[in-house]
Amino acid sequence: MSSILEMRNRHFFIFDILVLLSIPGLALTLRLDRLDWWPHFGQALIFFTIVALLIKVPLFYHQDLYRRYWRYASVNDLTRVLIAVGLSTTVLTVVFGGAQASLARYGLASPRSLPLLDGMLTCLIVGGSRLGLRGLYDWYRQHQDVVGGRRVLVVGAGEAGTLVVREMRANPQLDMEPVAFVDDDPAKVGTCIQGLPVLGTTQHILELVDRDQIQQIIVAMPSAPLGRQQEIMAMCEQTGVATYSLPGIYELLAGHKTISRLPQVDINHLLHREPVEIDPTEVAAYLAGATVLVTGAGGSIGSELCRQIARFDPGELILLGHGENSIFEIGLDLQLSLPNLVTHQVIVDVRDQQRVNWVIEKYRPDVIFHAAAHKHLAFMEANVEEAITNNVLGTQNILWAAEQHGVERFVLISTDKAVNPTSIMGATKRLAELLVLAAAQRSGQAYMAVRFGNVLGSRGSVIPIFQRQIAAGGPLTITHPDMRRYFMTIPEAVQLVLHASELGQGGEIFVLDMGQPVRILDLATELIKLSGLEPGRDIKIVYTGIRPGEKLDEELFLEEEDCRCTKCPKIFVATHESTVEAEMLEQVVVELINLTRQMQSQNATEQMWVLLPKVCYYLDNYQPRPQPLPPEPTVLDRQPVFVEPRLEGKPAVVTVSAG
Repeated sequence: MSSILEMRNRHFFIFDILVLLSIPGLALTLRLDRLDWWPHFGQALIFFTIVALLIKVPLFYHQDLYRRYWRYASVNDLTRVLIAVGLSTTVLTVVFGGAQASLARYGLASPRSLPLLDGMLTCLIVGGSRLGLRGLYDWYRQHQDVVGGRRVLVVGAGEAGTLVVREMRANPQLDMEPVAFVDDDPAKVGTCIQGLPVLGTTQHILELVDRDQIQQIIVAMPSAPLGRQQEIMAMCEQTGVATYSLPGIYELLAGHKTISRLPQVDINHLLHREPVEIDPTEVAAYLAGATVLVTGAGGSIGSELCRQIARFDPGELILLGHGENSIFEIGLDLQLSLPNLVTHQVIVDVRDQQRVNWVIEKYRPDVIFHAAAHKHLAFMEANVEEAITNNVLGTQNILWAAEQHGVERFVLISTDKAVNPTSIMGATKRLAELLVLAAAQRSGQAYMAVRFGNVLGSRGSVIPIFQRQIAAGGPLTITHPDMRRYFMTIPEAVQLVLHASELGQGGEIFVLDMGQPVRILDLATELIKLSGLEPGRDIKIVYTGIRPGEKLDEELFLEEEDCRCTKCPKIFVATHESTVEAEMLEQVVVELINLTRQMQSQNATEQMWVLLPKVCYYLDNYQPRPQPLPPEPTVLDRQPVFVEPRLEGKPAVVTVSAG
């Protein structure tokens, strides 16, 4: 089979020569309806065959019949065959018809209808061989479908729909199995196109998805009016199945639509587990009618928090952020999707205590979700002042204003990097957790923190970076082949944050169940494959080495924390037996902020030498009674300080090497 499909033009040339030598004899047999014609027409047949061959082959070349890739033959290609055969038949008919009398004198005359019969047979055999190869190729592809691939329903049985089916069959690596069509044209219902049945109209989509276990829907109706396309997309989205809309080729060529160079993949495939889903009833009960403030509302987590909170019909939703563009975007998004929702967009830097206090005093929120933070570990290692002032001072300002104005619930979005931190970012998030715990025990309010790991698809996270590297042709950069991380999708992370916020009574740190940690190398390899490429051949993977502050594996709990289950099986709560010494904590924060500002003229490395040991020292030694801080290393001495990662819950070891 494969050898036939690999036929090239040289094979067709040899085939045509053999056919063209045989067809005149077959035509003469059909004309005379007998086989004993050789004594009377032998010489005439040989003469006709030679002349026909000399006329047909040049015309076939002129019509480019030997410069085509016949596996992908189209109607246009077959038209070329008809033109070439028609021209040769016309020439032969004129030549032999006009010279019939002269040829008869030499015994070379053949029946006048021979050129016409010869032309018909030539068209049938030459054209049929090309069309047969195309048909054989389509049959072969159809029977090479990947068994067990994602079952796909194609909406639209026109040109775009058939193109989609052909591509799925031509590329088994897509792992997609076309199952059926639906189409708005009732005349197509009950027919077969590309070997697939048209099972109904678009009104039957929901029924067919359930009945035929459809896993993906592709809408291929680019010529339909925009309003109709939106109606169909809405119907498909009601099924809960992944739905994609195919733009028309003409729209792409005209520039009306574009295709992103970034590979688009279903992020849920990278989790290696089922996404978490929780009954939102209890969350809806406490958020309905409440005034909710979200800091960092323009970020990946903050914006998704706003979207999910908005569905629970809050009284007012305050979107607080430092970046005007991102706040504008999430505000516009909410206005378009929920026009009756009352929102307030506020541009505030959480480090500005007066502005923070003004906002909370003005709107009097019932609940605050504090998602504003600098989160990029390596970036914060080079911007220590930003990490400390934003993550620590910003959290302190929000908490102070919340306490002053009686905010009932406060939820800090934290990270697993806050557990036994070895980086500035992780250390500042741990300090933020302690500030929340201190505020909870001081105020008696339901102030809590929620820890989770890396978020798939968030801005600046590993997936968007890998996608851009793949779009650029690689390589994908990984720090270490054994690097592992916990992962969640943005929607499930926010869903669990909201549920944890309802569970908290005050002073808890909630930890979300993220399954088993995933190797970054495995994630990169799978993403390359899901993009239709092959690791190592199409996209290379290179190792850059562990960056300062990074660990091979993250932890979820401190050794001294007591981990308990909650009524939600996907949420754990970590509690600590001792209480936080609030005054000491505030004193340390003030000293860190002052020291940070004093060191503005120093470079990031020098700031790290001083600040990271101080932060880690406090985190390892906070007790009800204050303890003296270690002596400050002198920057002028240029003595590098290294913080070794903690092992088995032991405190970080701060070592100073002699200059």
